[in-house]
Amino acid sequence: MKIVPLAPPLTPTKELAQGLRSDGFVVASAESVAELAHVSLAGLQDLVQYWEGLPRDPYLKDGGRYRFRRHASYEMKGDTLSLVPHRAHWQSVDYNALHGGIERWFEPMHNQLMSSPAWQSLLLGLGQLLNGLKPVNTWFIEAHQFRIDTTDGIGRPTPEGAHRDGVDFVAVFLLDRMGIKGGETRIFDAQGSAGLRFTLTQPWSLLLMNDEKMIHESTPIQPSGDYGYRDTLVLTYRSNGFQDSPNRSQQ
Repeated sequence: MKIVPLAPPLTPTKELAQGLRSDGFVVASAESVAELAHVSLAGLQDLVQYWEGLPRDPYLKDGGRYRFRRHASYEMKGDTLSLVPHRAHWQSVDYNALHGGIERWFEPMHNQLMSSPAWQSLLLGLGQLLNGLKPVNTWFIEAHQFRIDTTDGIGRPTPEGAHRDGVDFVAVFLLDRMGIKGGETRIFDAQGSAGLRFTLTQPWSLLLMNDEKMIHESTPIQPSGDYGYRDTLVLTYRSNGFQDSPNRSQQ
């Protein structure tokens, strides 16, 4: 029997801000993402090439070999997006019990990706939507490229389990699902037991969450054949500076 993934509840572009304000999350189609970013779908899809050859994540505490990633950080002031010097990704154990409390120095994103007008327009477009919900002087943005594969039979998009990220807003874009089953998205009200589950399948569809209101996770993936993978882009927007280790180091 073929299992059909649960489709996500899509919110029209013009209702994204109100949906995020009232519900704490929205799911947007790729067409809505392109509209927000002022970029064509073809322009967005052209960015996917930079998910090939991602370096393996060396920090997985479960000993897995299934996660690959790159990282970059930005400041957004008004309509200006500025890349900041490469820095460690750090979370407290309050938000990431598995990998919190350690500085994780991931390889930086490729210059070709970061210099792409479509890439920059995507980050700015999303930030402008969020400005309508929480006007701030500066958004501190972290960008994460992820590939989760089935090298070990099972790949875990969120090995830390259901969690918050310690930011204001979290954006999870599904870029590709190739030869897998699983990878279901689950979100929960941080103040209660209400929850929702669905599977993002459309390339460049988006789950956008208020991190103070929602807890989220993705279920493990398994290959439907010999091998499979799931590519995502995660953007986090924080208003009161980057999360940094109390003993911050430089590289």
